[in-house]
Amino acid sequence: MKAVMVMFDTLSRRYLSTYGNHWVPTPNFKRLEERSIVFDDFHCGSLPCMPARRELHTGRLNFLHRSWGPLEPFDCSAMEILKNQGVYTHIVTDHSHYWEDGGATYLTRYHTWEGFRGQEGDRWMPILAKEELGIPKLLKSSKQTVSLYHNYANRQQQTREEQMSTVQTFDAGIRFLDHYHAREDWFLQIEGFDPHEPFVVPERFLKQIQDEYHGDYFDWPAYRQVSETREECAHLVKRYGALIAMCDEQLGRVLDAFDRYELWKDTMLIVATDHGFLMGEHDWWGKNVQPPYREVTHLPFYLYHPELAARRTDLLAQTIDIAPTLLEAFGCTIPKTMQGHSLLAALKSDRPIREAVLYGVFGGHVCVENRDAVYMRASVSKENGPLFEYTLMPTHMRGFFDQECLKQAELIDSFRFTEGMPVLKVPGKAVADSYAFGHLLFDLKQDEKQEHPIHDAALEQKMIALLLQGMKESEADEAQYIRLGLNKRN
Repeated sequence: MKAVMVMFDTLSRRYLSTYGNHWVPTPNFKRLEERSIVFDDFHCGSLPCMPARRELHTGRLNFLHRSWGPLEPFDCSAMEILKNQGVYTHIVTDHSHYWEDGGATYLTRYHTWEGFRGQEGDRWMPILAKEELGIPKLLKSSKQTVSLYHNYANRQQQTREEQMSTVQTFDAGIRFLDHYHAREDWFLQIEGFDPHEPFVVPERFLKQIQDEYHGDYFDWPAYRQVSETREECAHLVKRYGALIAMCDEQLGRVLDAFDRYELWKDTMLIVATDHGFLMGEHDWWGKNVQPPYREVTHLPFYLYHPELAARRTDLLAQTIDIAPTLLEAFGCTIPKTMQGHSLLAALKSDRPIREAVLYGVFGGHVCVENRDAVYMRASVSKENGPLFEYTLMPTHMRGFFDQECLKQAELIDSFRFTEGMPVLKVPGKAVADSYAFGHLLFDLKQDEKQEHPIHDAALEQKMIALLLQGMKESEADEAQYIRLGLNKRN
C-alpha cells in the first residue's frame, strides 16, 4: 500500500468549482472530483493551524484541553505508528509553524522531512533595517505586527515564482514520487501553507480572474471586523481566489504524477485542509476571534482509494477521522484513544459514524452541528473562566508559558487519553471572547449561511444534549462545564 496526502492551509470550499464556485479557475480540483469520493459534510475539529494538526496525528479533539501547542509525550501519532510498523513516512512542507516552539514535535514523528522557508511571519531573514523593507502604507496601517516585517524581509528572497516556498514544496513532493513511485509501503505528506494569508500570488493568476484594482498594495487582512473600502475588499477576495488558482495548478502536478506512474492502481490520495477563512462574511476577516462560522469550519475533503468508486457522499465526518483512515489503509491497529473513525470502513459499509460534530477554538465557543442546526455555546461569564490547559509541553506558538502561569501549575492524573501519565494543569487564556457574542443557534435548512440566529427552546435543548454528549466523549474537564454554564450530569 502507498498513500499521498496533500494538505493546503486555509482552503475555503466556497472557492472551489467542486463546491459550486464559478469564477476561480480550479480545473484540477474538478479533475480530482472525477476520481474521488467528494465529501459534502466534512468539518474541522480544533482551530487553528497546530491544534488541527495535533488532531490530524492523534485522531482526538484538541481544543477542550489545550490551545496551540506541540504533540504531547502521551499522544499516539498516526504517522509515528506507521513509521514503527514499517511504512516509510516523509513530509515536505513550508508551514513554518512546524519549526517554532509550539510545533516542535510534529516533523520528527516522520522518518524524514524537508522544509522550505519564508511563509507569513517565518523568523527567517534578518530585519535590522525595517525602513529598507518598503512596506506599503495600507499594509502597515492594517497589519501592525512584527510578522509583517519578517514577511517583507522574506519576500526579498522570493522574487520569482519558482522561488516561492509553495512551489518548492510541491517540487520536493514530485521528486519523491519520481524516485519512489515503484516502491511499496510509503506515506508522503505534501503540505503547502498557501492559500493562507498573506495572499502573495504571481501576477499571471490575478490576470486569470480579471482583477482590476488600482489602489494601494494590499494582500493581508488583519483578524478583525471589515473596515476597508468596497474596492479594497473586492481586491482582497480576488487575491485569495488567485492564490487558490495557484494551489490548483500545484495539485495538478500531483495528479499528473499519478497519471504518469499509474499510481491510481495502488495508491490512496487524500486532499484536505485545516480550516477556511472569513473573507468579509459576517463583516469579519479571518478566524479565531469571532465565532467559528461555517465559512471557517465546513471544509472541502477528497478521498481516493483504488477499491472505492468515485462519488459524492453526505457522510458526516471531520479532521479526527483522517488518522484512523490512514492506519486502516495500511493495516495498522487503531488506538483506543482515537475518537475518530476510519472513513474507509464507513464508506464500504455505507453507515453513518456520528450524529453530530463538535468543534471550536480553545476558550472560545464550543460548537455542535448536525444536519439540521449549529449551536454555538458561549462562556456565561465575562471573565471566561474557569479555563485550564493540560500539558507536558508548556509552549505557545513562539515561546514558553510565562513564569506566573507555571508557578500555578499542579500535576494531576485525571484523563484516560494521557495513558496513565500525569499532566500539568495550568491556567488558560483564550484569544476569542465568546461572551461578547453570546450563545448562537442557527437552522441550517433555512439559513445555511448563518445570517439569522434563532431562539427555539426545544431545538436548543436538543443541541445542548448533543453538545454534552460530545464533551463527555472528549473527556472535557469540570471547568469547561462551569465556563459554559452547563450541568455535566444532564
